[in-house]
Amino acid sequence: MKHWVPGLLVTILLSQAGLVSAASPAGQVPFLTRPFIPAQAAFEVDQFAYPETKPKKAGTFDIQHYPLYDEVLYWLETWAKQYPGLVELYSAGKSLEGRDIWQITITNKKTGAATDKPAMWVGANRHSGEVTTRVAALHFANELLSKYGKDPEITHLLDTRTFYVRPVENPDGSELYLNTIQTNRSTNRPVDNDGDGVMDEDILEDLDGDGYSRQMRKYVGRGQGDYTKDPADPSGRLMKQVGQGKGDYLVLPEGIDNDGDGKYNEDGIGGLDLHRNYPENWRPMAENTGRGWTQGGAGEYPLSEPEMRSVVLFLLENPHISVVETMDTTVPMHLRPPSTSKSEESMIPEDLAYYKHFDKRGQELTGYPWAGDVYYDYNTRRGGTEGNPLFGHSPDWGYFQYGTIWYGDELWGKQEYVKDYNKDGSVDELDQLWMNDHMPEVKGKLFQNWTPVEHPQLGRVEVGGWNPKFWNQNAPAGSMLKTAVEKQSAFNLELAKSLPLLTIKGSEVKKNPDGTSTVSVTVSNEGFLPDALKQAWLVKVVRKGTASIQLEDGLTLADEAAGQTQDAGFFGGALEDGEERTKTFSWTVKGKGKAQVTIRSTRGGTVSVTVPIP
Repeated sequence: MKHWVPGLLVTILLSQAGLVSAASPAGQVPFLTRPFIPAQAAFEVDQFAYPETKPKKAGTFDIQHYPLYDEVLYWLETWAKQYPGLVELYSAGKSLEGRDIWQITITNKKTGAATDKPAMWVGANRHSGEVTTRVAALHFANELLSKYGKDPEITHLLDTRTFYVRPVENPDGSELYLNTIQTNRSTNRPVDNDGDGVMDEDILEDLDGDGYSRQMRKYVGRGQGDYTKDPADPSGRLMKQVGQGKGDYLVLPEGIDNDGDGKYNEDGIGGLDLHRNYPENWRPMAENTGRGWTQGGAGEYPLSEPEMRSVVLFLLENPHISVVETMDTTVPMHLRPPSTSKSEESMIPEDLAYYKHFDKRGQELTGYPWAGDVYYDYNTRRGGTEGNPLFGHSPDWGYFQYGTIWYGDELWGKQEYVKDYNKDGSVDELDQLWMNDHMPEVKGKLFQNWTPVEHPQLGRVEVGGWNPKFWNQNAPAGSMLKTAVEKQSAFNLELAKSLPLLTIKGSEVKKNPDGTSTVSVTVSNEGFLPDALKQAWLVKVVRKGTASIQLEDGLTLADEAAGQTQDAGFFGGALEDGEERTKTFSWTVKGKGKAQVTIRSTRGGTVSVTVPIP
């Protein structure tokens, strides 16, 4: 069955206005001729019901399938009803196509307002096809909620901290990905990827009806192609690239050359990258000199895309957030700032020490082979000595402008799950074929054998290859998905447990010879992290803390000039020597009654104690 892509709202509206046809004769690609209106192709896409999106048992939470948008919302609504004292559900914004971007706040409402507690924000599924991450975000939330009141550590976390969880940052693109054969990068916003003046006119096709757009191979004669059958594979399924004029096959993306430019699937739906749309170090997709830096997929301007704009605005409106985790696939790696320089070149040393601690701790918990910064560590993880910049990247905004511990972890990589199954002494695609042929859970699901089809332009071709959705980009549904999610959740919980936390350690009233009383309150940061990274204060995302005393009738300050509010500064974390973790604040008062002392920290929380003064 074919349906209009919801993202083609522009085309549909223009067709209603008589500016472009929403249907076209066979072989004709309609487009706008009026130069002041962007041109976009009109087309239909095949819907496909993937078994990977079905739960093991309806109404029972599991992390072995990929929930669709409606099921994600079902669980958020269910948790809000099941745990009314812990969960608040709300729409945090609207997507390009008008879908709600759902988010939940998790905290014990009885122990204080969410904004008065140290906080962590968890986001997922920013890239359309990286749907493993939505399962991880839901699992993180479920771990917190299902273990509250049973696990003392989890119970303490929800009593004293706040957690914001946004399982699907990009509902438009991810719904396209999970309901059709398309595999676009991020937003569904139309983009002219091939520079022919028409947007989204060469989308993916499924020529053999298996629900995926894989690859095509066509035998063209010896010396006429650039691929051969890999001689290491006796089954003849794997292809080896040997260079132009040295092979006998062409290998192409599965599809049709809709615009007649000799390319296949080069201008599919959308084309921007939401993870290049953040304002820190943003670069345009084109510049005028030919000598400057550009960034593919960056969007028209920083935060041009509503999905990312809603993230940044929410975070800026909630500066009590100390830790952020926004997940992607498929490396796997604990990935962090910076994205345009080496860590030591641009990060404050005290802050970098915390990041390096989490790099190491993350690898201990997840077994990921890599951890470090985007610019250098990511690009040299397999060798080499040169970094490579990414612009408009979320970890950079998260640290340099927002001053947090910010990870953009890559949490699925098929290389983690492939071993030397065929016992030939190496781990390679032959072992992946072995898994496809012999491993019961994924048998026949990873690789489709080449199937002859009649191509309308190329004639006889064969279609087949690796599963582009649930192997190359995401874990196969089942135990591999469960393993990938549980590993990442272990690190996410470690970050959660590391949040700062100001705690009243004690209070004292000392009687003075002149009849006055000195009230002292001692406060300590019991969290692993400081209540502010150095960068957070540098860019003034946080304010210095305050300690204030409120006196009831019968009490006054002995020295009115001293004032009721004192500068509390910042509270250090576990890795700092110079910053105090424990501080004592004192006031001298006259009279009898009760005094309430309150310490407020942007990211350490708000704590109060009532002190009787006899």
